[in-house]
Amino acid sequence: MLFLSRHGEKGYNITAPFVNYRANIYALKELGVKQIVSWSGPGTINQSYKIGEFVLADDIVDETHGRESTFYKNKGIGFIRQFPVFCPTLRNCIRYSLNNLLINFSESGTYVCTQGPRLETAAEIRKYKSYGGALVGMTLVPEVFLAKELEMCYAAICYVTNYAEGILNRPFKAGELFEGLSNDTDRKTVEKAVSKFPIIITEIAKNIKQQELICQCQSSMERYKIRGDIGTDWHEWVT
Repeated sequence: MLFLSRHGEKGYNITAPFVNYRANIYALKELGVKQIVSWSGPGTINQSYKIGEFVLADDIVDETHGRESTFYKNKGIGFIRQFPVFCPTLRNCIRYSLNNLLINFSESGTYVCTQGPRLETAAEIRKYKSYGGALVGMTLVPEVFLAKELEMCYAAICYVTNYAEGILNRPFKAGELFEGLSNDTDRKTVEKAVSKFPIIITEIAKNIKQQELICQCQSSMERYKIRGDIGTDWHEWVT
């Protein structure tokens, strides 16, 4: 089991738009990782979710721009289907593990990934809601797409951190997290949810080898191999 802190090892040193997602995914692949469980704390634009609730995102809307989102720039490969976006094998394992731990969670939610580092406007949140979005965050893109390019399983456990702009009427509070979008009660609830991460990831690691393989993540690049564009050594695909 390996742990990588995408925002820095000693705190929130790197904001979402400037994370070197390609280097992170490359490093995990190099170290032999086959499955990636992403831990993400988005806001909710769906009031049916509670603060601190766990949600297994099942689809994504990409609202980012300017991020390096492929290993195959100017290469003519990487035309990969994004259905399902998140690995069904890994999602099943997470679902099974959370149930084993008697942890409540929601099984679906479309994650809207915005550019950041600024938060979204109320009008943008209304737009995302019209798309069918349920969660809004800044980190899952391009991680999930890069993992597919290197034939790795990827799924996300989200924990709801706050209500997005315009969902509740909360005044601006200088110097506080999200400038008042999150109150003290919310923060304590989120901290309680985050504290469960070690037992959740340990349970997932314990169960993953017993999980029935129902995904095609390991064959995302198969047609390029069959066509002779790439070989079996993934390093050559990237270089």
